[in-house]
Amino acid sequence: MKSRATAILLLGCLLTAALPADRPAGSAASGRFQSLLTRMHQAYSHADWKDYRAESLELLRFLNGSPDAMLELARADARTGDSHAALEELRAIARTGISQPQAGTLPEFFGMRAQAGFRDVLREMSANERPVAHAQRAFVISDAGLLPEDLAYDPTTREFLLTSVREARVVTIAPGGNLQTFARAPDGWPMLAVRVDPRHGLVWVTEVALTGFRSVPPRDWGRSIILEYELRSRRLLRRVAGPPRSQLGDMALSPAGDLLLSDSERGGMYLVRRNDPKLMRLPTDDFVSPMTPAFVSPYSAFVADYVRGIALLDLTSGRVEWLPMESRYALQGTDGLYWNAGRLIAVQNGFVPQRIVSFTLEPGCNCISSGRLIESGTTDLDPTHGVIVAGSFYYIANSGWSELTDDGSVRPGARLSPAVIMRARL
Repeated sequence: MKSRATAILLLGCLLTAALPADRPAGSAASGRFQSLLTRMHQAYSHADWKDYRAESLELLRFLNGSPDAMLELARADARTGDSHAALEELRAIARTGISQPQAGTLPEFFGMRAQAGFRDVLREMSANERPVAHAQRAFVISDAGLLPEDLAYDPTTREFLLTSVREARVVTIAPGGNLQTFARAPDGWPMLAVRVDPRHGLVWVTEVALTGFRSVPPRDWGRSIILEYELRSRRLLRRVAGPPRSQLGDMALSPAGDLLLSDSERGGMYLVRRNDPKLMRLPTDDFVSPMTPAFVSPYSAFVADYVRGIALLDLTSGRVEWLPMESRYALQGTDGLYWNAGRLIAVQNGFVPQRIVSFTLEPGCNCISSGRLIESGTTDLDPTHGVIVAGSFYYIANSGWSELTDDGSVRPGARLSPAVIMRARL
């Protein structure tokens, strides 16, 4: 799911106010991130542009070259009078294929408006927002109020399984489009991640008591449960409790049937072995807001961090190696992540334009050689997750999250639309 508490999105130095004061202590990376934002906020408030630039440069390193952090460095360089450096940094953002719609109105850049190069880079960013569509509609979910979060597939029945945030259930969609309830949340909380293990006849789902949601009793806020169901009988087999004040919103399934789960609230990564009821925290402290993992071997997985980008995680040692962005690729804001024959399929909803993109990795190198847009900037695009089925990527194109307030209510004047599942050949 989208990270509401830790995403920068834009104007990082001002976002310390958006980070809840009572947010639980998380990973060491979370603490470092919040400390950086606090120092940037203080430097900005006191017009200490030398310190602001130093902190912006540190933020850029910490976020592995994120375009959001690059914008802060550009603002700092403009404040210190280095408009040439600021323009180069804005060009680097544009090269990643994303936009910063407010860049033209930020006071730091007012003195650059007359420069042809500045106007050119704004046009390039605007061009990045043009719609791109290389996918076709697969089917539509008839229940507009479902607000689906995650998608899985049962190859035996050829049914898709979707989790529902607002209706707290898992549903199945048959090839003919018939919608049925697979299971209701035992505790009545939103159901988020879902994986089908056809080899062992199991379905795994996470049920999360999202903090602040009106549909969740305050006494339950911050609790997560991992649920194991029998695929055919739909019988609940076991419950595995998550750590206190966690948000186990995303997971991946290994071929052996093991689960890798991410806690987007506190930065932890957890492993559940198929035949072991214990939840084991992995020895890593590098993530701020981890999202969907993607197994590449029994011992390693790529992990999307909403603010830091994408990293390769060694499940034994906890060692993390970040994919370099190289002023060419925007990797932050990734919600869904999937591995397919040397490519990472990323669902990115944390910047403008929201998009689905395929990144090809260099053989034998933890680096990206190219990227290909699947869908970007189209009307109503509000994607979350997907699933790879027989060489195609099926994804939730309009989840409905953008129509909700922070307490899970539909925004005044907004109207939920039936969710569309798109299909793209890989």
